[in-house]
Amino acid sequence: MNGPDWGLGNYEHTAAQLLPAARVVIDRAAPQRGERVVDVGCGTGNAALLAAERGARVAGVDPSARLLEVARAEAAARGLDDATFYVGDAAALPLDDGEADLVLSVFGAIFAPDPAAAAAEMARVTAPGGRIVMSAWMPGGAVSTAVRMSREAVAEALSTSSPPPVTFAWHECDALAGLFAPHGFAVEVEPHEISFGARSAREFVEAEAGNHPLAVAGRAVLGPRGGSEALNERLVAMYEEANEDPGGFRVTSRYVVATIRA
Repeated sequence: MNGPDWGLGNYEHTAAQLLPAARVVIDRAAPQRGERVVDVGCGTGNAALLAAERGARVAGVDPSARLLEVARAEAAARGLDDATFYVGDAAALPLDDGEADLVLSVFGAIFAPDPAAAAAEMARVTAPGGRIVMSAWMPGGAVSTAVRMSREAVAEALSTSSPPPVTFAWHECDALAGLFAPHGFAVEVEPHEISFGARSAREFVEAEAGNHPLAVAGRAVLGPRGGSEALNERLVAMYEEANEDPGGFRVTSRYVVATIRA
């Protein structure tokens, strides 16, 4: 998956935040003992390891060698011998045709630069009668706003007037059907929510700035130009306005889990 370098910063922090969504995806996918499972964009192994704990034979694929080392170490610590991990791209999975009974992707494939190629690859490695279960963010909400604000700040710092990137609507059933129907798959989606919290909006912003790979990449651009602190203050103000917890800090993001069956 060419695109953001998820090995930057401390993605382990982000993975811990997203673990509840990985559990939702695994519950929906219901991997069975002995099933062959592929986790696309596996990162540090959230979903892959959960599937392996259920007795599945799991292959995790991710472009970040550093994150795969974290996943391998965690698999070894848990005694999960049937979890293996490979460097690879969503648009060119290092797997044979029909090698998976179940393909997973928890906020992974959605970052593929070429959605059609990623969908074709996930369909290719899925065995006849198999299924793909993946999660995708829905637009809107404070975190989505923060991503947009950060992107705009970086563009301004670089003095670029390029339009925002066109993103594929992975959260929409019709859009997914357009990708997967040509490969013989039917699609259904169901909505879910996940909350992110901290003791305060400022603590949340500072943690994201120091850990999240996208934020770390943005800071590398903004820092030398004196823009990091200004962006952080704007983000704190936005998050304080969006805060759902008067006694601390919490914001909620919406996402979908799509089940795509052959």
